[in-house]
Amino acid sequence: MEKSSQRMTGGPRETPVNSSPAVAANAEGEEIEVLESTDVLPVAPEDMSNKRSNSFRRAILQGSRQLKGCSLRDEVGLGLSQRLVRHVAYETLPREVDRKWYFDSYTYCPPPWLILAITIAEVAVFMYYGFQLDRLVLQVSSPSFLKSPLPYHPQLRAQAWRYLSYIFMHTGIEHLTLNMAMQLLVGVPLEMVHGALRIGLVYVCGVLAGSLAVSVTDMTAPVVGSSGGVYALVSAHLANVVMNWSGMKCQFKLFRMAMALVCMSVEFGRAVWLRFYPPAFPPCPNPSFVAHLGGVVVGLTLGVVVLQNYEQRLQEQSLFWIFFCVYTLFVLCAVFWNIFAYSLLDVRLPPPP
Repeated sequence: MEKSSQRMTGGPRETPVNSSPAVAANAEGEEIEVLESTDVLPVAPEDMSNKRSNSFRRAILQGSRQLKGCSLRDEVGLGLSQRLVRHVAYETLPREVDRKWYFDSYTYCPPPWLILAITIAEVAVFMYYGFQLDRLVLQVSSPSFLKSPLPYHPQLRAQAWRYLSYIFMHTGIEHLTLNMAMQLLVGVPLEMVHGALRIGLVYVCGVLAGSLAVSVTDMTAPVVGSSGGVYALVSAHLANVVMNWSGMKCQFKLFRMAMALVCMSVEFGRAVWLRFYPPAFPPCPNPSFVAHLGGVVVGLTLGVVVLQNYEQRLQEQSLFWIFFCVYTLFVLCAVFWNIFAYSLLDVRLPPPP
């Protein structure tokens, strides 16, 4: 290891026996510089599996990749797919060593299938009910809108699947468009970096927190739309950008962050207006907006921890377990609330659809 560090930091120039000719020729003309030696090649204990550090060290020694002083953004001769991966790396990761590791290791296998599959399913369901109800704008004003087995309705809260399946119903094309835009622009890059399992965890937790929050705080209102999951992803990403502002090198980050906040505010404002607008079929109120807030809370807690720990096991992060236990406690309390509180408080619920 001492000889390896001498080669990289300016010691005696020894060319590895198994190096490629290109690396050997380059070693004669100029030194191989590491961006930040303490950052790129951390010293890991022998009993810990530090895949990233060992891979980077082995790549440098074997000449499979040369880490020059230039950043990943300055590399030339990249194909379209490589430029896309580099763009995603700068969009989501705050450290250059993480960006380089992600750029070297990403293979599009598996592709970002989860967010794309959810989006396609939501569009398909919307189009199906759009043609069935003969309405694409403000579908919620149709008398048959809530008769679907998908949306959450307080009278049907015993049907547990509705706490998740409501994401496939939207109040209209304006609702669907805003959610799909944020879901694709933020969710797909995040899934490419963090994987379907982690992003799916944040998304599902946001969806479930949204419906449960409505059942606790807005007890007479139904819920539709994927805003709980979408807001969990977007708020987690925005919080990660703010917390690592100096390290994030995405272009026009201030402008893009402002646009994301504008889209979230417009969609949330539309939901608030619709909730208090006179319902088309009283006494059933229009869908609640509280699911948005539930998604934001999940994103700012559990979601931030998931996005900050790139290539690190979540089960080894104490903060992750703290937020996960708090989230589990909230779910349990909400379940008991749904079982007992409605009858104890004598809540007057709207008739079933």
